[in-house]
Amino acid sequence: MTTYRAFEVTGPRQFGLVERPLPEPGPGQVRVRVQACGICHTDVLAVERERRDAIVSGHEIAGVIDAVGAGVRAWRAGERVGVGFLGGHCGECDPCRRGDFVNCADQPRIGIDVDGGYAEYVLVRASGLARLPDGLSAVDAAPLMCAGITAYRPLEQGGLRPGSLVAIQGIGGLGHLGVQYAKALGYRVVAIARGTEKAELAQELGADDYLDSSAVDPGEALRERGGAALILATAASGTSMSPLVPGLAPRGQLVVVGAAPDPISVRTADLINGTVSVAGSKTGTAIEKEDCLAFSAARGVRPMVETVPWTQVPEAYERMLSGKARFRVVLDFTS
Repeated sequence: MTTYRAFEVTGPRQFGLVERPLPEPGPGQVRVRVQACGICHTDVLAVERERRDAIVSGHEIAGVIDAVGAGVRAWRAGERVGVGFLGGHCGECDPCRRGDFVNCADQPRIGIDVDGGYAEYVLVRASGLARLPDGLSAVDAAPLMCAGITAYRPLEQGGLRPGSLVAIQGIGGLGHLGVQYAKALGYRVVAIARGTEKAELAQELGADDYLDSSAVDPGEALRERGGAALILATAASGTSMSPLVPGLAPRGQLVVVGAAPDPISVRTADLINGTVSVAGSKTGTAIEKEDCLAFSAARGVRPMVETVPWTQVPEAYERMLSGKARFRVVLDFTS
């Protein structure tokens, strides 16, 4: 094979299926044959905003290594791997030298700075790869490379005791995974969403309790339950996150993973009383993604997906934007 097919983005929502020469991996790179690629809302950055000319979007990638470049020692052709939003740390910048790989100053964003997974093949830094465990399909693994690790990392690294009260705000692409992870980690889980439509689903996913934020003050309701040790805020609304802070237990933390266009408003007294904090969490490193995949495979955590043949990228992207998908749209390259 000397060529491959890819969907290039050349303008806002302007996708074109093209045939390109098949590139050879450079030093420190591998070439991955894509088997599945999730459609994430962050893809909007490439499709409609921060796009360079003729970029290939998509950063929730699962596939098989097809070729290995010079200097790559830990990876072999034929291995099943995943690739996420962060395309591999450089190992040389100040954050990397201090072990803070997730904040590497020279790390490409897959599908924005370099070509991504809306294509049959993709080139990736070896430092950005995570191994896929047996028993986890490519379609299930792909969304975990972004949505999964984003929800899992703050819950797993929160240092909470088993049985701690954890609240998941928003039952969508991130939140439906957050509920599953929180339950699998042994926490007492309260799901928070607007309306009662998702109450039954939240319980099926493992929530012990459900709060309709349109009917009750969620902060007050959490206080009545003893306060949350951690609140994972996934809904893309600063306004909906603001009332949550008073619901934190002493030394509790509101962790924001849903990027919202509006700010969070916090009263200083709510931070001081109880010494609580508001923090953000940024996806995860390649090895943390590998941990997330292994945990998901072992504990039965799976994304709820709608699969679309990969040749229908424009339709899949519009489905994601509509907000009607339940809950992740995944391009299937094997159908």
